[in-house]
Amino acid sequence: MKKISILGCGWLGLPLGRFLCGEGFAVKGSTTSDAKLTRLKEAGIEPFKIVVGEALEGDIASFLDSDILMLDIPPGRGDTVVEHHVGQISLLIDALADSPVRYVLFVSSTSVYPAAGREVVEHDAEDPEAADSLAGRALLYAEEMLRSESSFSTTVVRFGGLIGPGRNPAEFIQRMTEIANPAQPVNFIHLDDCIGIIASIIRQGEWDEVFNACAPLHPTRSEVYAAAAESHGLAALPEEQCSSTHFKIVNSGKLVTKLGYKFLHPDPLAMARGSN
Repeated sequence: MKKISILGCGWLGLPLGRFLCGEGFAVKGSTTSDAKLTRLKEAGIEPFKIVVGEALEGDIASFLDSDILMLDIPPGRGDTVVEHHVGQISLLIDALADSPVRYVLFVSSTSVYPAAGREVVEHDAEDPEAADSLAGRALLYAEEMLRSESSFSTTVVRFGGLIGPGRNPAEFIQRMTEIANPAQPVNFIHLDDCIGIIASIIRQGEWDEVFNACAPLHPTRSEVYAAAAESHGLAALPEEQCSSTHFKIVNSGKLVTKLGYKFLHPDPLAMARGSN
């Protein structure tokens, strides 16, 4: 299998597509912006303008002429996010039925878990109504819809908080007035590991699976932002006094065992101190 389509070439999808091109894959990528088509082409990606709204806009048949689809479209925000995202996934499932795609890699989030105040593993996300947010609820419904289809096999990767270029805690600090919930553990993952994990799934053919994907260490929010402030010469922020006890520690042990994956960035404190 050498043909991969990436629906959503944003912060993760574009560098992933560039990496896969370097690995010898024929990569198609989508954007909703005419201005970004050139960026995709420069990365070696065959560019498509695809919009998933009330209908599918663009040459979806040609875009889905691949072996594998990576689906990376976040559910958005607002009170109707669940209905909107379920509608998007329904449209894509219909399009996939008429395509040669046999494998789907769905980018999800650890927001599908409830803030249960404990460690969570993959089978702890069973009830969409218990998800941590409306976006998490939308994603869990989407996961269920894709995994119930028989015309293709779906693997779900639930990423934690994304860290990397343009997404370093030092940048976050500059938009904050205080550190909310300072005692809560973080569930971060670096862009390099996002790419490495997806590439490992594709290379090893690990389909019909669900994987958590977070760095194995979980320092507190207070520790992470203090490290970022100190290493970047920023003023330390005050901490919220009434910290919520609602949290989760996402366990990615299954990914390590099943894929034999070794994290490139296991420590969020090191991520916070770095520039990328």
